[in-house]
Amino acid sequence: MAGNEYAKPGEFKPIDLLAVAAAREVNDGEVVFAGTGLPMLAIMLAQLTTSPNAVCIYEAGSVDGRPISLPTSVGDARCIYQASIASGLYDVFGQLQRGVVDLAFLGGAEIDQYGNVNTTAMGGYFGGKRLTGSGGNPDINALAKRTVFIFVQEKRRWVERCSYITSPGWRIPHWPSGEFVHKKEVYGKAFRGGPSAVISNMGVFRFDDDGVIYLDTVHPGFTPEQVKENCMFDLNISRVSGETKPPTYRDLELLYNVVDPEGIFLP
Repeated sequence: MAGNEYAKPGEFKPIDLLAVAAAREVNDGEVVFAGTGLPMLAIMLAQLTTSPNAVCIYEAGSVDGRPISLPTSVGDARCIYQASIASGLYDVFGQLQRGVVDLAFLGGAEIDQYGNVNTTAMGGYFGGKRLTGSGGNPDINALAKRTVFIFVQEKRRWVERCSYITSPGWRIPHWPSGEFVHKKEVYGKAFRGGPSAVISNMGVFRFDDDGVIYLDTVHPGFTPEQVKENCMFDLNISRVSGETKPPTYRDLELLYNVVDPEGIFLP
């Protein structure tokens, strides 16, 4: 089997495809703000394949670390191996404020058709089910030039309107009218960008010129109609360009033998 050949169905797991799809979003030379879990798999794989000059920032304070093996979290001491800077949270968020972060990987509990994300409370702030909270989600999303969200594809999570907006997407309510307007109108000179892609366990999504999400590629084993059924809004599937490319055999070898040989995040 040639390393650059695509693996066949049954030879890779959904998490493998998620990690590879996320790694493909990294451009060489970019500064990437990554969180614990799948983002770690993605950035480390990207650095070993298409983006060797990408710089990774972890929230706990390491900049440009090159861990020998996958850290268990952003606070793991392995994050600072060969790092250019080993500082703290205030320092790395200062890098965000300076505008040097090109790409951020984030997750969430709820997402709407404009890329607004909720990590605060399902069903509303008062009386709803409280979640883990925002953490650095709104800051990272607002200050990075673009964001890639990694989400589970469940109908209850893909809603027409988030019950609480923790991290603004492309169109947000303008106070005090509540009318949804483009993020640029609200942010003004502070505008940096917004979500460029959402990767779920069923497909890869992008945003049109009006800031509305659409399905770009569908993962092997699913149909665009199945993806649409797992959204509470009328998902645009007319722009589907084809199937998401599977991992290559080299991708899988790197993921399991180099990136995460201990099986910290990979099953």
